[in-house]
Amino acid sequence: MADRHIEPDTPELRARWGAFAWSAENAEKAKTIIARYPAGRQRSAVMPLLDLAQRQVGAEENTQGWLPIPVMEYVAKQLDMPIIRVVEVATFYTMYNIAPIGRFHVQVCGTTPCMLRGSDDILAACKARGLHKGHTTDDGVFTLTEVECMGNCASAPMVQINDDNYEDLTAADMTRILDDLAAGKQPKTGTQAPGRHTVEPLGGPTTLTAMVDANHDYRGEW
Repeated sequence: MADRHIEPDTPELRARWGAFAWSAENAEKAKTIIARYPAGRQRSAVMPLLDLAQRQVGAEENTQGWLPIPVMEYVAKQLDMPIIRVVEVATFYTMYNIAPIGRFHVQVCGTTPCMLRGSDDILAACKARGLHKGHTTDDGVFTLTEVECMGNCASAPMVQINDDNYEDLTAADMTRILDDLAAGKQPKTGTQAPGRHTVEPLGGPTTLTAMVDANHDYRGEW
């Protein structure tokens, strides 16, 4: 995974985000989130509130969203937490972006199952489209990151783009998906393999075949 560096806290950053506050809709969401936790345990809401804040920043910038220091301070104040504790959470979990990001955050899994199934080809397709690991394209549309396992090993190789997964990818699939996103279209999410719905075996099941269309009690046969 590329090194992560928090965006410096500059006067310009303060000027842009120092007055951050929840939108009316997100203020209600924040109250609902905090109310899930017992009295005295409100700090447990830090992760969902950071996610909510990141999404609000993203909505304002038309990007996936990120967490400027003043925004983290806002969450810390609401939860009565030292700011360093909030920064620790944001910098530990890679679901939080701690520097400006593109509209689409393309996260390519490079762990062993995806690598064996062609993740290098997926990265090459991204590079051919002008994406480079750890960088945002000049037009601000894409940010590319290579990440560790995201739990889709049975449908490798895969990428996550913002909140959507794209699986069973070929280089051609990756190029098409990037082109569609750049053109404002929504590509098909999930598996890209023809005839595959989720992660069922390609070619159909080879075990428990009697249960494909109806429940079947195998116990008498074992």
